[in-house]
Amino acid sequence: MQDRAARQKTADARLAEILTGVAIQASAAILAVDFRKAGTRHKTDNSPVTIADEAAQTVIHDGLAHLVPGTPVVSEEALGDWQDKAPPAEFLLVDPLDGTAEFIAGRLEYTVNIALVRNGTPVAGIVAAPAQGLIWRGATDYGAERLRFTQGEDRMPPDIIHTRPWPSGECVAAVSRSHYDAASAAFLERCAPVRLVESGSAIKFCRLAEGAVDVYPRLAPTSEWDVAAGHAVVVAAGGVVVGPDGGPIRYGRWHAGFRVEGFTAWGDPSAARKLGA
Repeated sequence: MQDRAARQKTADARLAEILTGVAIQASAAILAVDFRKAGTRHKTDNSPVTIADEAAQTVIHDGLAHLVPGTPVVSEEALGDWQDKAPPAEFLLVDPLDGTAEFIAGRLEYTVNIALVRNGTPVAGIVAAPAQGLIWRGATDYGAERLRFTQGEDRMPPDIIHTRPWPSGECVAAVSRSHYDAASAAFLERCAPVRLVESGSAIKFCRLAEGAVDVYPRLAPTSEWDVAAGHAVVVAAGGVVVGPDGGPIRYGRWHAGFRVEGFTAWGDPSAARKLGA
């Protein structure tokens, strides 16, 4: 049984390496689009979408079909395939361009998110920041890394990253620039003294995973594809991500439109037990 579990962990880490290549290719597709000429329009939920979202979706769809054939993919830009159908126990959860509003505004905080979900839990995740040339990746019980890349797919050797212990004085909290909700603000009052760092997209998870941030609350509903990859990276780096009630978050909830009710990501699990209660 232990050998089987070890093989699974190694396989998840190898998959993270494969997904890294797909994320780099999707990043190049996004960077090829001028944000000032992105053909922005709005979907039925009033969220923006651009030709960069669509270009990244195409690259990811084709790349995953070639590299991991037979693995189902749930993507923000192809939800029609899952309107009335539950995903299997293992599937890939994708946001081809997380932070479209940041992209349209010319800010550098948008990401490409790809996660492997198994039995409702993200076990491997890739978060790429195309404009910054950075990727954060991790697999459960295998560790997390940050690496630099170029548009030519050249990669620097990865750096191992870890979350940090809860500080004795001021803590640092990542908050959304465009979706900072009242419940999250009230929650952070319990963590005072606290310094807020605003950002867009899943980069907030990554800053926590690399030890630059201590906590990231989002206590309002959001989409699974915005959370799963960052969730996996944080856990791989030593942190924990919990729901508003302090319990685990389940992914693949097709009947709820692939939505989560909110979450709090902690770098130090002991702080989650103490302050999240």
